[in-house]
Amino acid sequence: MKKICLAAGLALLTLGVHAQDDLINALENNTSLAAKEGFIFKPVMNLERTSIKNQGSSGTCWSYAGNALLESEMLREGKQAVDISEIYTARCVYIEKAKNYVRMHGNLNWGDGGLLHDVVNIYQQYGALPQEVYTGLNYGTDINRFGEMQSALKGFLDGIIQNKNGTLTPNWLTAFTAILDSYLGAVPESFEYQGKTYTPKSFAHEVIGVKAESFVELVALGHEPLYQEVFIPVPDNWSFDYAYNVTMNDFVSIIDNALEEGYTVGWAADVSEKYFSWKNGIAYVPEVSYRDMSAEDRQTMFNGPKAESAISEDMRNQAFDNYSTTDDHAMQIVGKAKDQNNREYYIVKNSWGTGNDHQGYLYVTKNYILLKTNSLYLNKDGIPKGILKG
Repeated sequence: MKKICLAAGLALLTLGVHAQDDLINALENNTSLAAKEGFIFKPVMNLERTSIKNQGSSGTCWSYAGNALLESEMLREGKQAVDISEIYTARCVYIEKAKNYVRMHGNLNWGDGGLLHDVVNIYQQYGALPQEVYTGLNYGTDINRFGEMQSALKGFLDGIIQNKNGTLTPNWLTAFTAILDSYLGAVPESFEYQGKTYTPKSFAHEVIGVKAESFVELVALGHEPLYQEVFIPVPDNWSFDYAYNVTMNDFVSIIDNALEEGYTVGWAADVSEKYFSWKNGIAYVPEVSYRDMSAEDRQTMFNGPKAESAISEDMRNQAFDNYSTTDDHAMQIVGKAKDQNNREYYIVKNSWGTGNDHQGYLYVTKNYILLKTNSLYLNKDGIPKGILKG
């Protein structure tokens, strides 16, 4: 990637302004145009959801996807959806994560990351704020940029853990919260919203009104017993939560049933593969592995529907155990579509803005779901009867 960017940069130095624009457009749109022309999608179902957001330079996809799920639940219940502050949720997670980080003497993953259950856990414990009340942009930018803040937070926590006094005082948490205030803004004790005064907790209860206990998290771990609660073995599970273990094929039946019943689905997945293209808005599992493709096949991966590899339980389990499937990203599944060959795709709402071929959405095949899903998060009423036992 560095070589490609450097080559493009050197080429731009030799061109005039208009030629530079032409080269940039060519570099970005060459394969994109072919992909847009190669796929013809027909929506099968499209559930109500709120607008596409942009998480910026922050690893807060889980908060954007989880809060999008809450917003869609409001719409499903016939309410006017609120634009929920994702960064308020993230801020509260950082406080709770910091407590565990210190308790674990730093032996815990630190950073922006979290899981979908964190959103509802925080919603239940801390409440929620509307975006207009808490943007998290307290440091002069118009988009999330968390690099400096996270370096400051981790440096502070590591210093606290190494403290030479021998005994830890409770003051560290007040100081930690002051850093969050400086970067993200202080949290108001109360605020006005549409002519009424709320606290974060009363706003969650009275305005959003979605029941936290309605949600369930599902994994498909081949090394764990089926149809019971198991530990979620990913680094960002800082809260040590458990999820309900199902089969790989249950994932598809659960998503299909949920969408049919009007429930959107939170989707945590690996997006690091060459066959996941944000720019083209397509994700599938090619029949031939990327390393065995010809240069031409690689160039035309997204120029229209291609044959897919069959997915087995062994393939999925191996991908998780050998780190080729990792917990990279969280999104929201909001509908289904078919291509010109009648293959089904899930319509996925992302949080990287609207700058791809499908204005911020992706079309993801069922085989990709089977191979690359880490977990699902949804209202348990959307799950087919018989899967949840006990």
